[in-house]
Amino acid sequence: MGSVKKSLDRKLAAIHADPSGCQEFILADAKDADMAFGVGAPGRSPEMHAGEVRFRTLADYREQIRQIVRQGLVDIMLMSASTNDLLTIRERLFDTSHVTPAARANDASDIHVVRGGMYAQEPSRPFRTATIDQIQCGRVECSLAERVAGANLGLYSVTFNNRLDEDLASLEEYRRFRVEAEKKGFRHFWEVFDPNSPEGLSPEQIPQFVSDCIVRALAGVPAAGRPLFLKIVYHGPKAMEELVSYDPQLVVGILGGSAGTTYDAFKLLSEAQKYGARVALFGRKINSAECQLAFVAFLRRIVDGEVKPEEAVRAYHGVLQKLGIKPHRSLDDDMQFQTGVMSYSRSSVAVPAKISRASSPTLTGQGHGGVAARAGAAGAGQGGGHSSSPPLTKGGHGGVAAGGDHASCGCGGTEPSQCTCESKSPAPPTGLPDFSKMTPAEKLAYNKAKRDKIFGG
Repeated sequence: MGSVKKSLDRKLAAIHADPSGCQEFILADAKDADMAFGVGAPGRSPEMHAGEVRFRTLADYREQIRQIVRQGLVDIMLMSASTNDLLTIRERLFDTSHVTPAARANDASDIHVVRGGMYAQEPSRPFRTATIDQIQCGRVECSLAERVAGANLGLYSVTFNNRLDEDLASLEEYRRFRVEAEKKGFRHFWEVFDPNSPEGLSPEQIPQFVSDCIVRALAGVPAAGRPLFLKIVYHGPKAMEELVSYDPQLVVGILGGSAGTTYDAFKLLSEAQKYGARVALFGRKINSAECQLAFVAFLRRIVDGEVKPEEAVRAYHGVLQKLGIKPHRSLDDDMQFQTGVMSYSRSSVAVPAKISRASSPTLTGQGHGGVAARAGAAGAGQGGGHSSSPPLTKGGHGGVAAGGDHASCGCGGTEPSQCTCESKSPAPPTGLPDFSKMTPAEKLAYNKAKRDKIFGG
C-alpha cells in the first residue's frame, strides 16, 4: 500500500486517547452489496421500461467507488473481495488516498438475499467465501511482503438469534477467524446484526440482548484480537449510551439499514453521534442517493457540526436542482422520517414510527443559505484526513460541481451547466404515459412503487 497516512488510523488514535471529549467521527461507504443481493446489488438503473426492473452494472458500481474514494470525504471504503482485488491490488486506487480499503471477510447465510431465495429467513449460519490471504494479496497464500498489497481491514458479521446451537457455531467460527487474523496481522471490525430468526425474544428485548451478546463475546478477547470498532443497528439513545458508557474504549458504529428518505439518513447520523456513536457505515442510503457525491458531502458536514440534518436536506435538494438532477421525492416528502429510534421511548428499529414532519422552515428562494453553495462541489484533496471538512469549491477530485455524479447520470462536463443528465427532463405526464416518448428519468418515476417493493423506499 502507499505511504499516505490513513485518516482512519489517526481518528481511532484520537478517540482512544480521549473517548469522552474527542469529536472525531469515522464515515464509511459500504459498497459490498454484491456479496448479498446478486444482480441487484449496484442499485436501480434509470434505463428501464414500464413493467420491468433494470439494475446498474457492476462496472457502474465500481466506478462510483472510484469517484467517492477520489472525493476523499469518507474514511473507509468497504468492498467485496473481488472488487478489492481489482481496485486495491490491481489498480492501486488507495495508494495515494487517505481512505482505507476494507473487504467483507465473511458472508453468513442471513445476507444471502437473492431473488426467490429463502435463506435470510432461516437462523444465520456462518460462512466465508473469501480468505484473509485473498483479501490481502489476491491469492490463497501470501508471502509476508505480499500481505500489504491489498486491504488489511475486513468486516466480519455475526447474527445472534438466542438459539444455542446456531449462536455457538457462529461464535466458534468468529473465534477461528480472529485467531487466523491475529497470526496474519489482519485487522477487522465486527458487525452484529439484530436477530433474523429470534427465539423467545420480544422486540423490546432485542437491544439489550444484542448489547449483552457483544459484551459477553468480547470479554474473552485480549487487545490483539479485538475488533477496531463495532457496526450495529442503532436502537436509540438509551441503548447507545448504555453500550458506550460500559467500555469507553469500545468504539461503537452504526449501520445504515434500508434507503429511506434523505431526512431518515441525515437524522439517524446526527442522533447516533449525539449519543456516543463514533462510526457510521451507510450502504444502501448512499447507493440509493440521486447524487452520491453530494450526499456523502452532507454526511461529512453533519458529523463535523457544520449543518443540521433539516438544513442539510433542504441544501441537498438545492444541489440536485442546480445540477438538473430530478429527486426521487419532493422536498416535502423527503423531509419526513419513518425511523422509530430517535427518542428514549423507542426501543428498536423494528418498531415503526408514525411518519412525522421534520421541524424546519419552509423552503424559499434563499432557504438554502450558504450550505448548498458550499456543497455544490464535493471535491476534496486526498491528503491526511479531514478533522474539518475542506471547502467545497470547484475542482478537487470527483467534485459535484466538477461534473456531477457521472456514474449515476452520465454527466461529462466540468461545470454544472455542462451536465447533460437525462434526469433534467420534465416530470412524467399524468394518466397513461406513452412509454416510447418517456425519458429514463420519467420511467424511473413511473416505476418507483414497483422498485420500492424490491429494495424499499
